[in-house]
Amino acid sequence: MPEGHTIHRLAAAHLRVFGGRPVRATSPQGRFGAGAALVDGRVLDRTEAHGKHLFLGFGGAGWVHVHLGLYGTVAFGDAPAPEPVGAVRLRLEGDGGYADLRGPTACELITEAEKDALHARLGPDPLRPDDEPQRAWQRISRSRTSIAALLMDQKVLAGVGNVYRAEVLFRLGISPHRAGRDLTRAEWDAIWADLVELMRDGVAVGRIDTVRPEHTPEAMGRPPRVDDHGGEVYVYRRAAMPCLVCAEPVRTESLAARNLFWCGGCQQR
Repeated sequence: MPEGHTIHRLAAAHLRVFGGRPVRATSPQGRFGAGAALVDGRVLDRTEAHGKHLFLGFGGAGWVHVHLGLYGTVAFGDAPAPEPVGAVRLRLEGDGGYADLRGPTACELITEAEKDALHARLGPDPLRPDDEPQRAWQRISRSRTSIAALLMDQKVLAGVGNVYRAEVLFRLGISPHRAGRDLTRAEWDAIWADLVELMRDGVAVGRIDTVRPEHTPEAMGRPPRVDDHGGEVYVYRRAAMPCLVCAEPVRTESLAARNLFWCGGCQQR
C-alpha cells in the first residue's frame, strides 16, 4: 500500500496537471459514473492529502475522495489521451494531460462536511504543516499496545506505513515491541521529527531513503539495494541480512498481519 509521501505527491501532481482549469471526468469502467458526471467540466481548484487519503476539490460539486488501498494506482500521461485500457475507475483529462485511476479501495464524491468527518477520524499527518504530534501522543502515552502497532494505526498517526514504521524505529534505536506508554515524550518527539524529515524527503524524490550518509552504498563500499520498493533502508525487507550498523542479522515477525523488521542489537527492548 502506498505510504503517505506518495499520496502527497499525487495531490501535487493533480494540481499541477489540472489545477485552475475545467476538467473532463469520465468513468470508463462505469463504477464511478454518477460521480464523474457531477464533476465533469468543473474546475479542479484544490487538492489535498491526509495520510493515505487523497482529496480532489471541484468547488460546489464537492470532493473526489480516493484511497488507493493495496491495489490502486494512478497513471499520468500526455494529451491527447488514448483509449482507456483495463478497468479505469476515473479518468481526468485536460489540456495538460490525463490521469487514470485503477483499482482503488475508495473513489467517491463527498461533501465538505463528510470530508471534515473523515479528517476527524484520522491522526495527525507528519506532512501536513498544521498537524503536530500532541494529539497522537495523547493516545500513545496511555496505550499498552506496541509502538510498532500504534505507528501503523491511521487513527493514531496518518500516512505511516510498514517502511517508515520499521525505519524510524531503527534510526532511533527503539524496540518495536515497547508499549506506547513506556515511551518518553522526548522519544516520541524524536520519532515525529524524524518522520517529518524522512517523509518530506520521500515527497521530494519519490522514494523512501532512510540510511544516513555513512551507511550509503558508496560510503560502505557495498552493492546498492535491489528491491521493487526501491530506496536504501536499514531493516525493511532485509530479514536475515546483516545489520548495516552492528552486523547482527535483521529479524522479522508477523504483527497484525504485516511483516515487522528490526535489529535486536541496535533496538534493545
